Amino acid sequence: MALQNESQGLFEKENVPVFYTGIGKVNAALTAMDVVHKTQCKVIINLGTAGSGKFKTHELVEVSSFVQRDMDISPLGFKVGETPFDPLPGAIDLIPYFPELPKGVCSTGDNFETGTPKLPSDLVDMEGYAIAKVCRKMGVQMISLKYITDGADHNAHNDWAANLIPGSQKLLQYYKKMVELI
Repeated sequence: MALQNESQGLFEKENVPVFYTGIGKVNAALTAMDVVHKTQCKVIINLGTAGSGKFKTHELVEVSSFVQRDMDISPLGFKVGETPFDPLPGAIDLIPYFPELPKGVCSTGDNFETGTPKLPSDLVDMEGYAIAKVCRKMGVQMISLKYITDGADHNAHNDWAANLIPGSQKLLQYYKKMVELI
């Protein structure tokens, strides 16, 4: 998760180890790399909040793919979301885990999105693509669930804060379900 606000202390009360990345792609990539190196994990479970103009607030969505919405080198002839000369793709697909959950493409950027992103997507966050890229590079599977807290619109900041408690409850519920299945 990015912030302790997203867990509301519920994961800690259940003795679930949580690694908080901090806000943004750089912090997320550094934390993901540390986690992979220190724990030698085979799977990273990314839980968190997201905004969406497609999915309803309070819906839990499994991310099917991450894209980088703020990588824009289009004046030089590259597609938005594509990192020039990078062997890893601009869209990082994940293996689905929960068949009952809706799937969506999540665009990640270092801004709190309150409009329509340049890159088409179903939901928006600020850390997921960076974690997915580290996982892909390090050969670690990633599973990502996002609780939709807001409509990624002019009121997103208020809605996000107001919906953290039900979000953390639902994310914890699915985390427990995931652990039972492993």
